[in-house]
Amino acid sequence: MPTLLIWHGYRFRFYASDGPEPPHVHIVKEGSTAKVWLRHLSVSYNRGYNERELRELLAVVAENRDDWIGTWNAFFGV
Repeated sequence: MPTLLIWHGYRFRFYASDGPEPPHVHIVKEGSTAKVWLRHLSVSYNRGYNERELRELLAVVAENRDDWIGTWNAFFGV
């Protein structure tokens, strides 16, 4: 499970079993989790983050999206 970034305690990662899906990132902190599709910056699910947190997290994803899609492609051999 590659961890892409740890930012203010939030872990941005994907899992080795995620390969068949489009590129996305899971964001995990203290029992809360969200899944964000990288290409469209849309939230697949959000369990526990409030709107302010989610906006901040989406900004971090947007800032790193291109690098993370490259990491995804390299990891999964796309």
